[in-house]
Formats: sequence, structure tokens, C-alpha cells
Amino acid sequence: MKPVAAWARPFDDPVLLPGGRKLVTLRDAADYIMKLSKDGQNLEAWQTAVEALIMAAENRGPLMHARIGMLRALNGNVERVNSSRKDTQWGKQKLKRDE
Repeated sequence: MKPVAAWARPFDDPVLLPGGRKLVTLRDAADYIMKLSKDGQNLEAWQTAVEALIMAAENRGPLMHARIGMLRALNGNVERVNSSRKDTQWGKQKLKRDE
């Protein structure tokens, strides 16, 4: 695979950025990272994303890992809160014979 063509490989699903833009190819993702500040680029999450992108471009790793690396770096400072989660029912249900 030619180096230029490798960076043109599209993700299976685009990476959505805040504001609605999409990263469609490995090149798009690499360009996005290059526009970050040097301090931002040196963060561990972005270094991991860069490594996954390079591996995917060199056909040494799956595109999915590159996409996940980008998503994790983009959303690394977002705390997950799931307020709709219900308490489990473990041990509360009765068997038909016990009713």
C-alpha cells in the first residue's frame, strides 16, 4: 500500500467532533492532531491516538483502534453520567412457585 493512499483510508464510521465536523480519514485525524497545541499533542491520550493512527496507516493495526484512540482522546475529559440507570433487581424477583 502506498503511503499516501494509506493515510486516505476512511474510518468505518466518521469521528464526530464538537461543533458537528467529521473526521472521515486517517489524514483528517492526523491533521486535526497537528492543529492542537504542542502541550495538547503531548498528552498521553493524544500520543496513544497518534500511535494507533500510524499503525493503521502502515497496515500494522486495525482502523477501529485508530478510531477508538481518537474518540478516547477527544472525550477524555468528559465524565460519564448515566442518570437513567435503574437499580438492579437482583434477588428481588420471586419465582412463579413462590408467589
